[in-house]
Amino acid sequence: MATALFPPELNSKRQLVDDALSGYCEFDSDCPQRLAEAIRYVVLAPGKRIRPLLVLAATEACSGDVQQAIPAACAVELIHNYSLIHDDLPAMDDDGLRRGRPTCHIQFDEATAILAGDAMIPLAFEILSSIDDVSVAAESCKVLARAAGASRLVGGQVDDLAAEFADRDVGVLEKIHRRKTGALLTASLELGAVSANAGTQQRNRLVEYGQKLGLAFQIADDLLDFRGSQTKMGKRIGKDADRGKMTYPSVLGETESEMRLHQLAEESIAALEIFGDLATPLENLARFVVNRTH
Repeated sequence: MATALFPPELNSKRQLVDDALSGYCEFDSDCPQRLAEAIRYVVLAPGKRIRPLLVLAATEACSGDVQQAIPAACAVELIHNYSLIHDDLPAMDDDGLRRGRPTCHIQFDEATAILAGDAMIPLAFEILSSIDDVSVAAESCKVLARAAGASRLVGGQVDDLAAEFADRDVGVLEKIHRRKTGALLTASLELGAVSANAGTQQRNRLVEYGQKLGLAFQIADDLLDFRGSQTKMGKRIGKDADRGKMTYPSVLGETESEMRLHQLAEESIAALEIFGDLATPLENLARFVVNRTH
């Protein structure tokens, strides 16, 4: 199978996100220089920007204005990056490489990395609170806070750590990753719908797409780690097996994991039927997730 290409219709919007993030990461003189450098080092590192681009694509699918969705796109990327900093720490996954570069605690130090992550959380909500439409700002804060909280992102991280060297159970595995990986992906789509003032049916379909895509995305990551593709992962491979982590290949096997990946991708695409051609970027992203494992 040919190497996966990131959907060009999404790729073209990446610069909008990067420019906005760069502006949001300019701090006043009261912010210590080392802290500002650490935040910018992580947030402005080269990346696919999948979550913010999902926000923009969902907004377009609901016939909204992409420019109005930029704050929400940047907010979810900040929460994602804070979670990566903390996930890479020695107390958690103990990673030294992220996006092909030293992780934040390696490049700086553990304390600076922790505090850089801490600083990104209030910044994300400050950005959302500045949205002109008060009802959109409030709902966006609610969506992102719920996704990043104890029952979703953080809870999934806790259970992922607790599952190291545990008995292999696909139900437990999916419960972990619906929260650890899927929560922010789904929130990104909800934020796009909120930015576009979308109706309940549109929002529900985007959530369904996001839930399927989130699991597919995790299976793809697990397969890349299992197959040893550090170039595509941008981080150390084989670490999941070393730490006894529960992964899809370790629970289902490689072949069944691949089948499950394709099934979830097709189900995610089916959820977008009501959007017609406006959902093409989202459909292509689901196909990209499948193809990046080869």
